[in-house]
Amino acid sequence: MEVETVTTFFALLAVLGIVFLVAVLVLAIIAKARGDLPEGLLPLREGLGSTALMLGCAVAAVCMFGSLYLSEIAKFPPCQFCWYQRIAMYPMTLLLGIAAFRKDSAIKYYTIPLGIIGAGLSTYHYLIERFPDSVAHACTEEVPCSTVWIWKFHFLSIPAMAGIGFLLIVTLSILATPRVRGDRSITETADQSA
Repeated sequence: MEVETVTTFFALLAVLGIVFLVAVLVLAIIAKARGDLPEGLLPLREGLGSTALMLGCAVAAVCMFGSLYLSEIAKFPPCQFCWYQRIAMYPMTLLLGIAAFRKDSAIKYYTIPLGIIGAGLSTYHYLIERFPDSVAHACTEEVPCSTVWIWKFHFLSIPAMAGIGFLLIVTLSILATPRVRGDRSITETADQSA
């Protein structure tokens, strides 16, 4: 498969991620204005909450394998900020995988800070790409952070797609609902036994 086809596929996944993030934001605004979600959307919220950790793990895995594809197969050398973003993303694949298996929504205390840090790094890296002259430090001369390896739909580059992945993971971590055993959630049970 050609690199152009694969990068277009990644860009389309990022656009799908943006649509999801916008939909969640709109529904959150509606819920805030009304005091609760409309009755017809409650099953959707419950279904999403129960699969959010698995979806978060899938997002992290696609981001991880996508970055490995871009560096190892497409031969786009990762810059310094790419490595920082990988440091934030790669552990989340394992953490969210274990949490999805255990249905442990308390993972959000780890994934949300990592996701926010990763999104911040991605945003800064995107700004370096867009405005390289306004940044005093642009990584190294061998692999400058201002190099744009992918540019899809006139706004998506590698750090933009990574940033969307981080925001998706943060959002899905927030939406994850704890598994319930009896009347108490697993998290409450663990907290009381400690």
